[in-house]
Amino acid sequence: MQKNSSRRTFLAAATGFTAGLLPLSLSAEEDMEITVETTSPDKGLVFLFQGDSITDGNRGRNTDPNHIMGHGYAFSIASRVGADFPAAGYTFFNRGISGNTIPDLQHRWQADTLNIQPDVLSILIGINDTAAFVENRPAALDAADFESGYRKLLESAIASNPAILFVLGLPFVYAVGKRKENWQLWSDSTAQRAEKVKKLATDFNAVLIDYPSMFDKAIYKAPADYWIWDGIHPTVPAHELMAREWIRQTSGRLKFLKRYV
Repeated sequence: MQKNSSRRTFLAAATGFTAGLLPLSLSAEEDMEITVETTSPDKGLVFLFQGDSITDGNRGRNTDPNHIMGHGYAFSIASRVGADFPAAGYTFFNRGISGNTIPDLQHRWQADTLNIQPDVLSILIGINDTAAFVENRPAALDAADFESGYRKLLESAIASNPAILFVLGLPFVYAVGKRKENWQLWSDSTAQRAEKVKKLATDFNAVLIDYPSMFDKAIYKAPADYWIWDGIHPTVPAHELMAREWIRQTSGRLKFLKRYV
């Protein structure tokens, strides 16, 4: 499938290369309005959400449009943006699979990522890699191997589309339910992998979504199990927070999302 050149032009503009073209006399409000109007009509951007069960959201495994995005944060983002920019022709894919680790993504990367040819690739992965390490499974990766495997995935995506925009989410865990057992190991191992994702975000000029910091603030308003019912999986309100944070952070690179911020 041939790439639409307007999509690459859009990404170059959205990531800030045309910022100097706006008149300096515009007010902040006018600047926002112009940015939204000039970037939103671009046609055909492909958004892909990739990861584990948190992204999966019990999505359908066929082309039924009623179920293809699941019921999590990816659904909330796609529904909001798709409803507000129908003329732009944005396409949204969810390829999260429950239980997935970095090695699982490697096994299906060609079919479930590269073949889709995303312009915006959002990834949330790492908590199952932590679980494998905590439970001492034979195929468990330490933090260094986790980073190495993740890096290879990003490198192959760039080789396929040099203009791709990565949106990388930090894994998170809370001391709820079974996660209270071996809590320190759960906490430390997840934090180690989150640090690796931060490094990758810097190396690949990616948008970084700091879900742990977001949930840490949310816990001041309601207990951890209100947001993360078993220490790993978000509740419905938590998925909404994730969608809002994703949009807020990504709006720095995709300017048409500024309308939500």
